[in-house]
Amino acid sequence: MALRRSTTYLGTTAGLFLVLVGIFLHTSWEVLASRPIYARKTALVRQLELTDLCLFTEASYTRHLSMTDPSTPFQDAPMSLEHFPTGALVGPPRHLMRNHGYGD
Repeated sequence: MALRRSTTYLGTTAGLFLVLVGIFLHTSWEVLASRPIYARKTALVRQLELTDLCLFTEASYTRHLSMTDPSTPFQDAPMSLEHFPTGALVGPPRHLMRNHGYGD
């Protein structure tokens, strides 16, 4: 006996929905389990007085995102192209863009 297409569709949709619910449950359990670790790391950062996280190592304006301004990537010439690929991934912080009239 062959299954109807609607039965296959509904079964697949129900299965994928269960997988999605499982992903959300797993995420919430991991968040609860990581709270003590996060609290210890937060205390360590406060104790050592660490500053910003270094995500990229190429250019100064992508290393220290809170210490840059919108014109830094164009310091060689106003019409120069971006030298580093990370400049296309990360822009200046929102508060700097807002202060210079570029957003929000």
